[in-house]
Amino acid sequence: MFRFLFACCMLIACSSVRAEILDIDNAELASLSASGVPVIDVRTAPEWEETGIVPGSYLLTYFDERGRADPAAWLEKVKVFAKPENPVIVICRSGNRTKAVSQFLSQQGGYTKVYNVKHGIRAWVKEGRPIAPAAPALASCRKAKTC
Repeated sequence: MFRFLFACCMLIACSSVRAEILDIDNAELASLSASGVPVIDVRTAPEWEETGIVPGSYLLTYFDERGRADPAAWLEKVKVFAKPENPVIVICRSGNRTKAVSQFLSQQGGYTKVYNVKHGIRAWVKEGRPIAPAAPALASCRKAKTC
């Protein structure tokens, strides 16, 4: 009986550690970003240069051009911008990559609240939302070796 109760308590404790992952639209992205929630753009440098970025975004590629990733190294870089106990927003081109990234932040990263921009930068641009040129942010993150 004790083992059963212990196992139940462990399941409850482990399930509460997972982050709340919320899909958000562009209005929510704008509001959360304006309130100081960090935006992590997980796309590649050519993608940032092609479309620009959401102003104030942190540029941190998750999957490279060949689809490879180093989750542990990426997570250490994210922690510079967003602590696990604080909310974080992730954005990519269309919202597909960030689904996997959101799960990773929740399950392995210990993040308590992850916002996934469900239609990515494409929808942001399509709606005519503000875009910042990627070059200054890209130069900065390259210099700091954080992109």
